[in-house]
Amino acid sequence: MSISIFDIIGPRMIGPSSSHTAGAVRIGQVANRLVNGHVCSARVTLYGSFAQTGRGHGTDTAIVAGILGVNPDQGTIRYAKLLAKEAEVDIPVFFSDEEPEHPNTAKVYVRGEDGKEYTYTGISVGGGRIQVTSINDMEVSFTGEYPTLICFHQDAPGVISKVTSILALERINVAFMKVFRSESGKGSCMVIETDTPVDEATRRRIINNVDGITEACTI
Repeated sequence: MSISIFDIIGPRMIGPSSSHTAGAVRIGQVANRLVNGHVCSARVTLYGSFAQTGRGHGTDTAIVAGILGVNPDQGTIRYAKLLAKEAEVDIPVFFSDEEPEHPNTAKVYVRGEDGKEYTYTGISVGGGRIQVTSINDMEVSFTGEYPTLICFHQDAPGVISKVTSILALERINVAFMKVFRSESGKGSCMVIETDTPVDEATRRRIINNVDGITEACTI
């Protein structure tokens, strides 16, 4: 396994721990991106080490900061709960004693101003890196290090090819792609990591023009 300079010096960040602070911010940022920055309300539950040492490391404040769109290297992280109160965005944080599969685990619920709701599980894997392991009860896997398109769709022939054809027409190159299924014929989720971001017009084109797509969001 290769080691980068990022692994040695860690991310640019405010706070005592790359896992508990920078990683927590980035887990929270997923919520912000799912609703295009228009967070109406959110709810966070911390598990494992996040729950046990989260207050001391500021994990609870860091994840609220991410939900509000703050970056790991911004000094406003420490004021995140105050910023949420000023913005009249309710973001309670709960600490669970339930044992998770990964020690640095957070479950986040977010609702956007358009009424759309998402619930996802994120883990902090070290060095400020994260992995999202589920979204809306669907098992997934992505890191947020690439622009990511997430499409919920019916498990039917032709859906995937139509989505990738639209991306090709917009000259958006697919870096990685994986499809997750709940049950055959019931529901699926394609996670497409791209070299360049999928803009709002393309996202809407996918929703409006591909039969079988029930929702599409970008990270």
